[in-house]
Amino acid sequence: MGDDDTFVVQEHHTPRGRTGERVHWDLRLERDGVLKSWAVPKGPPTAPGPNRLAVPTEDHPLEYASFSGEIAAGEYGGGHVTIWDAGRYATEKWDDRHIIVTFDGRRLAGRYALFPVDGKAWNIRKLDATAAPADTPPEVPLPMLATAGELPPADEDALWGYEFKWDGVRAVAAVHGGVLSLTSRKGTSITVRYPEVATLPAALSGHDAVVDGEIVAMDEHGRPDFGALQNRMHRTGPEVPTLAAAKPVTFLVFDLLAWDGEDLTALPYAQRRRRLDGLELAGHRWVATPWFEGGGAGVHAASLENGLEGVLAKRLASPYRPGVRSPDWRKVKNFRTQSVVVGGWRPGQGRRAGGVGSLLFGVPDDQGRLIYAGHVGTGFTDQDLKDLKRMFTARRTSPFEGTLPRDVTRDAHWIEPDLVGEVAYAVWTADGRLRHPSWKGVRDDLEPDDVVVEP
Repeated sequence: MGDDDTFVVQEHHTPRGRTGERVHWDLRLERDGVLKSWAVPKGPPTAPGPNRLAVPTEDHPLEYASFSGEIAAGEYGGGHVTIWDAGRYATEKWDDRHIIVTFDGRRLAGRYALFPVDGKAWNIRKLDATAAPADTPPEVPLPMLATAGELPPADEDALWGYEFKWDGVRAVAAVHGGVLSLTSRKGTSITVRYPEVATLPAALSGHDAVVDGEIVAMDEHGRPDFGALQNRMHRTGPEVPTLAAAKPVTFLVFDLLAWDGEDLTALPYAQRRRRLDGLELAGHRWVATPWFEGGGAGVHAASLENGLEGVLAKRLASPYRPGVRSPDWRKVKNFRTQSVVVGGWRPGQGRRAGGVGSLLFGVPDDQGRLIYAGHVGTGFTDQDLKDLKRMFTARRTSPFEGTLPRDVTRDAHWIEPDLVGEVAYAVWTADGRLRHPSWKGVRDDLEPDDVVVEP
């Protein structure tokens, strides 16, 4: 954004009475640093014909162009919002009595006029018969996953590429017709959570693309801080733009999966990376990450020196295998972390009295049974503990397989084992427990079935 040439149309469903709903469309045009907005009750016309009512509304911030999701009942504009169309437009005329623009979107295409008809109401009219292109968005694959391991041996080093491992949440970004969609590792839409990435389509100069990367929040030293990302991972309401302004995230892009309809997943990793480099992606809130052909030991040493989570080793000749955990990608951690499934909690004492004091967690075995692996009571902020308790679904019996220690169960509250978190720890003990675990945060990009023991 920033060139007065971006538009969006948001479809807005609002409650009406006890059982019904009202729907209208909000047309928003970027102009002078804001989104000029009109509510169009019957939707913008896609073919020449009668005028349609378009009621001017208040200007919106540019970040709102990417908003879709729920606005809580009782809040201004409460209801469900989706992006109906988005893209670019060119201005032919803009004054107080007449606006003429040409849209280049998936549904709106050609010349349109907006003009006032009385003191408050305006009309919108399509002036030509230009048809919008066929809407064929690219298929968004589930991301390829890495196995835990060590650096390749020195005699194989030249066959591998190396990247730094970033401590954030995985995201696949698809841009089609100027519209961005972000999906999580599970395939869930997370576009509304991270409006900072909304201007990525403009950086592609009208091209469609699918890229893989990591959403991170940086600390004061410029290092990814997973804890700082926690307050952003679950937010979808009208507070999102404010949170984004206060603690913005960055999208670190490390793979190119499709370009203008061409599927690139069968190409070797090295070739995909070179094509990504050729795009020269670098924006205020996204960037293509560095990578290195060979020299794994040096990359690993640099990751340690800079306090990063580790490195990823990727075989240069490997294709991209959507949704597959492949040995062609290896994650080499500098710090021990483990994803865990939360199955209960114990009350706090002292300052935490009346709330959560610690969490009881486990890891599924190869038969899907949840095996107790320890409890964690450090690493939480007060807000973490409040947020976590709202995520719990109580149950009467333990979700863990087998008998747990009496000192754990005597005051335990059991919950449904559907919450995944991540802990740092010192070592696995001989009896299958994590020693000195510390809470890092919720992993809502993982399902319990995704959790495995990581060496």
